[in-house]
Formats: sequence, C-alpha cells, structure tokens
Amino acid sequence: MRQSTPWWIRIPVLFFLIFGLMEYFIDSGDQPAFIAQPAAALFLVVVLVLLIAVELMMRGIENVLFRTLDPAARQRYLEMKARPRRWEWGMRVYRNLLGSRPIEEEGEIILDHNYDGIRELDNRLPPWWVYSFYITIIFSVIYMFRYHVFSGDDQQTEFEKEMVAAREAVAEYKRTAVDLVDASTVELLTEPADLAAGEAIFTGNCAVCHKVDGGGSIGPNLTDDYWILGGGIRNIFNTISEGGRDGKGMVAWKTNLKPGEIAQVASYIVGLHGTNPPDAKAPEGELYVDPDAPVDRVEVKTDSTGAEVIIETDTPNPLESESDQ
Repeated sequence: MRQSTPWWIRIPVLFFLIFGLMEYFIDSGDQPAFIAQPAAALFLVVVLVLLIAVELMMRGIENVLFRTLDPAARQRYLEMKARPRRWEWGMRVYRNLLGSRPIEEEGEIILDHNYDGIRELDNRLPPWWVYSFYITIIFSVIYMFRYHVFSGDDQQTEFEKEMVAAREAVAEYKRTAVDLVDASTVELLTEPADLAAGEAIFTGNCAVCHKVDGGGSIGPNLTDDYWILGGGIRNIFNTISEGGRDGKGMVAWKTNLKPGEIAQVASYIVGLHGTNPPDAKAPEGELYVDPDAPVDRVEVKTDSTGAEVIIETDTPNPLESESDQ
C-alpha cells in the first residue's frame, strides 16, 4: 500500500488548504478569522486533530494488511517501499519540454563536424522555446492590430484613466470615511442629517458657554461677524479640535469628539451666522470676511455705532435684467 506523498506533506497541505478556504469565506475585517472569532480557531484545532487521526488510522490499516500477507508478498511490499520516490509525471513533462534524444540515440543525430574531438549533435530546438516563439508572434499580431490598427489607448491615456478612477475612489472613500478629515481638508456639510447631528452636539456640549441660540454667554457670540480665532468652517473646526486661547479659551474637544462630529458641529455653527438672537453678546475679536465668498456678495460697512459689519448683497441675475427691459 504505497502512498505517493508522505504524511508530513499531506497533513500540512490539507490543513493550510482548509485554513485558506476558511479565511476566504469568513468575513473578519482586518483581523484573521481565527483571531477575530474564537470558534474559527477551535475549528482549525479540530481539523488538525482529525487529519492526524485519519493518518494514524491509515497507518494502522496498512500494518494490519501487511500482517495478512504471505512472506513472499511481504518481501515484494518491502522492496516497493524501499524504492526511491520518483516524480514520473514531472520527469515525463520535463523530457517532453526539453525535446532532446536519449544518450543511446545520439549516434543517429551526430554531425560530421569535429572541433578538437568535440562532436556536434543535430538536436531539434527545445519545444518550450519553439512554443514561446510562436506565442510571441501571436502576441505581436494582436498588439499590432490593437494599438496600431484600431488605435487602442496608449500608456498616457491609460495612465490618465487610472488617475481619474483613483481620484473617484479616493473621493468615495473620503465620503464614507467621515472621520478622515482635519482642519485643512474639512468642508462645509449641508446635509440635514449632518446639521441635525451638529445641533445635538452643540446643544449638549457648547450651549453652556455659547447659549442654545449661539448668542454667547461665557463664550463669545457665534452669530455675528467677529471672531477671536477666525471664522469659516476650517478655523471653527480647528478651534473646536485644538481649543481656544491658552489659559482663557475653551478646552480642546478632539479627545471627546471624533473628527466627523467636529465637522458636523462646525457646520452647524457656520449656519448660525446672521441669526441675530435676542440678548446676544457684544462682538469680540476681529471682523472676519470669508475669503471663499464671492466678492460681489460681501460688503463691509460701518453702522451707527461705528462698528464694522458685513452686508451680503444679491448678485443681479442677467436674465432677469434683460426681461425687465
């Protein structure tokens, strides 16, 4: 009962095959399945024990059958076991790919050339070389028609398409990975769900110092045009994340809020601008003009008290002007 593959190869190969299939079909996130799910580790232990048990059973059956043989059959079996293992299939494929004649047949293909006793054989080219050459010819024909006859995409075009796809993939990833944002990449959120979440965070954490309406109490007024550390979504995000002025500003909230939550509450605060709540606190800091705002929509004027205020003007619609005429 000769087995072509020794046990010390069969058991590891079968075990790691089952292990790979388990890792492929079990969704365990970034961790291996046997670490994320203890049941998977237990399953692997059971599989290993079963493989060893099956191997021991096969060895026991082999010994029992060996004892039932007559002396001559035992001798033939032992001689078969003692023969060296040879990979017959692999050797046959190797000989076919090499295509050389056996040593016994070299006399039939020897040439008359003689170089200081060195004789030359008229061996055919190895089949692997010939087939590779044919493959290169077929590839060159396909390549010629693909890129020179039918004007396929060249390297530059393929690179540009890959870059477009990569930018789209990055944008999609950033859209879903809400916490992958900082003060330099944050953008104003306008979705009602984000603003509602920002309002809830503001009410629960910020209203103590800024009032529910943002008019300001201990903290400054968040609805006017004056900001101590700068207005706009990026400055507000940075102030919430890193905290206010040393010694007398608010604490840094980056340890309590995730970046996505800070972006939500910062977007909600931006929306409080111009609401003019009653009993609002007097302006503090410096006048802030959003550099991203259209120039023709922003105008700085002085009110009756001498304070500078920002007035947004409507941009005239050229279509409406023409219809009026």
